[in-house]
Amino acid sequence: MKIVVFGASGAVGNATLREALNRGHSVTAVARDPNRLTALSPKVRSAPLDLLSQSEAAADLAKGHDILISALRPAEGREADLVPLTRAVLDAARANGIPALITGGAALLKLADGSGHTVLSAPDFLPAEVRPIAEACAAQDALLEQENEACWTCLRPPAMLLEGERRGQYALGTDTLVTDMDGQSQISYADFAVAMMDLAEAPQAPRRRLTAGWVAPAPALQPT
Repeated sequence: MKIVVFGASGAVGNATLREALNRGHSVTAVARDPNRLTALSPKVRSAPLDLLSQSEAAADLAKGHDILISALRPAEGREADLVPLTRAVLDAARANGIPALITGGAALLKLADGSGHTVLSAPDFLPAEVRPIAEACAAQDALLEQENEACWTCLRPPAMLLEGERRGQYALGTDTLVTDMDGQSQISYADFAVAMMDLAEAPQAPRRRLTAGWVAPAPALQPT
């Protein structure tokens, strides 16, 4: 399978790229800063592209590929860019008649406590410094809600994405945070990438939102 990974130099994008390569797929890695692309695997085709100023070029780049994966996350202070960045990926997918797999955010996922609150609406759940990106992710969700032509799937992370092991195990959910036996909502970048690639390899059902998380607790950190 030929895959484009937008945001390939970020944590989710890089993990997804590595998982795709390990499965034998051909990957085109896209990032705004060409210097960050040089640090990626030599097995990928690198394509520096600023989606905000070159959005139409994304459609040309997508030609000949089977699926687009967006792992885009704007820099701090530019969180509102998430919507136009996502729109550019959706436009490229629509123009080429191929599916788009979008990394979303947990903002509108319900808490598992039955309160009815979401990550964004629950009092004191989010630190103030992450509210801007959570609000941008909510706006991204609204954009997806309006997109009824492109074939998209949005995979939303749990409350916490962690550096850590690749277990190859996770659970999928829909509108509620996936939690483990200790009530924690978390997953490693590596296993989020496993979920992403499992979805990429599956037959594409259009316009659905999912989330992924561990259902077994994370291992305790060993003292150093």
